Amino acid sequence: MAGIGLQQNLGLSQTLSPQMQQSLHLLQAPVLELRSLIQQEMEHNPVLEENPETPETQEEEWDNEVEEIQKHDEDWREYFSQNQRVGPASKEAQEKRQFLFDSQVEQETLSDHLLGQLILSTTREDDLRVGEEIIGNLDESGYFTARLEEVAATAQTSVDKAHEILTQIQTFHPPGVAGRDLRETLLIQLRQKGKEDELEWNLVAHSLSEFGRKRYGELARLYNTTTDRIQEAAEYIGKLQPKPGSTFSPDQPQNVIQPEAAIIKVDGVWVVQLNDEPVPRLRISDTYKDLLGQGSQATDLRDYLRERIRAGKFLIKCLHQRQDTIQNILREVVERQREFLEHGVSNLKPLTMNQIAQVVGVHETTVSRAISHKYIQTPWGIFPIKYFFTSGYQTSDGEVMANTSIKESISELVQRENSHQPLSDSEIVQILKERGIDLARRTVAKYRAELNILPSNLRRQF
Repeated sequence: MAGIGLQQNLGLSQTLSPQMQQSLHLLQAPVLELRSLIQQEMEHNPVLEENPETPETQEEEWDNEVEEIQKHDEDWREYFSQNQRVGPASKEAQEKRQFLFDSQVEQETLSDHLLGQLILSTTREDDLRVGEEIIGNLDESGYFTARLEEVAATAQTSVDKAHEILTQIQTFHPPGVAGRDLRETLLIQLRQKGKEDELEWNLVAHSLSEFGRKRYGELARLYNTTTDRIQEAAEYIGKLQPKPGSTFSPDQPQNVIQPEAAIIKVDGVWVVQLNDEPVPRLRISDTYKDLLGQGSQATDLRDYLRERIRAGKFLIKCLHQRQDTIQNILREVVERQREFLEHGVSNLKPLTMNQIAQVVGVHETTVSRAISHKYIQTPWGIFPIKYFFTSGYQTSDGEVMANTSIKESISELVQRENSHQPLSDSEIVQILKERGIDLARRTVAKYRAELNILPSNLRRQF
């Protein structure tokens, strides 16, 4: 039987100091989250305060602060050799940070919109209880996703009553809400438009599968009409809302997208302009620097002030380094994606993080952290920074073309095709090959699916 004892092993491992972890966390945080993190640090560290001066003045002022701290505290350098960091935020600070996120103004949700109509439509408590249960089982698209038996059991009522209230809610705004599938959602809208005895109703009620496959010739024979009339009905049905709840914000708050930077043209040159406005500029409070300079202060107070000032200085340094790193990366992206900036998505060039890392002088993982969950404003709209990093294909003339540009070319071909004779995947392959882009048919099919473009037989209009 093996005994229990102590063993000593020697090994090498790499760990990140708390300071480095804090620096990486700040680098990875998007601009809105960064603002919250800074506010949290300011609540925990009393020596930090916002600096109303310009960034240039702030750097000069900080250099003076360092000299002044050195005069009163010669051993301040030891801070960087200690694996210590400001302790975790207090529960109160965490609650304040959470309140910041929770207190954002939200649009009216689908549930709120329907509950308001339910209250106006009935005063019976049992009806309200059943209605609330039904509304609570609607998904973001506005579909009723539960079974009436489940609603009846939870609301302590009969299935007939649950069905009665469901039918009532289906008359609410937005039209088509509370349908149990696409067919019922469309029928609700057709009923409200008075189309129950017309061709549109029959197509949805009895032939939705064939209608979805655009078998207009078969449907024309089935309903003893012309393909033109089927096409007319198809256009009418196509204007209905398949997801009634999509016009409302979901019950959970959405993440707000705020660009990290903007690319603008100044005197004919593309430049990167960081979005510094949401990020508070920090400095060390003169009041606490003066307290540190008073030799009569107690040792505990002096030690506390040293620690807070050192932590504040390190935070300011990390913020400066974060902004510099992101700006250097974006400048190199701009340098390599000039064709995109001038002419649009179809001119996007292949780019890897390793290429940027070598030029900027950082590790590839640093580039990944710096662009993670961040967006940039361009002349062609707002894009995730990762959008500019993509692999590509080499054309017959030796030019390298990004996957994104190839997808854009496929999308343009489909938009310009004859709707009565849409391009097949093989035909798209041939057209791209004539342009010097040699792709397999399965690759074109893959890109078409990623673009949410239907196969040619489903795009055909009669």
